Amino acid sequence: MKKLFVRVKEVKGRCNIHVVGDYFEVIGSMLRLPPGKHVCFYSLSSIIPLLPAKQRRIDEPGDWLPRVKEVECPDPEGRVIWEIIEYE
Repeated sequence: MKKLFVRVKEVKGRCNIHVVGDYFEVIGSMLRLPPGKHVCFYSLSSIIPLLPAKQRRIDEPGDWLPRVKEVECPDPEGRVIWEIIEYE
């Protein structure tokens, strides 16, 4: 199972919770955040559906999932762009 590093790549608009560079890690079924940090529930709701799929080994030709690296928060004013980075 791949480990994932999920970070704020860009903020388009206004967000009073996240700034560029905020991040968390996904290790197995655990989210690991830096001490004293948090993740907005609304951002997390857009990211969570992709996490188990991104953790799996992808060996099917033509699979679209390797091309998906960014997720946008659903807040129309905040528009936080999260980047999902896979590592071992």
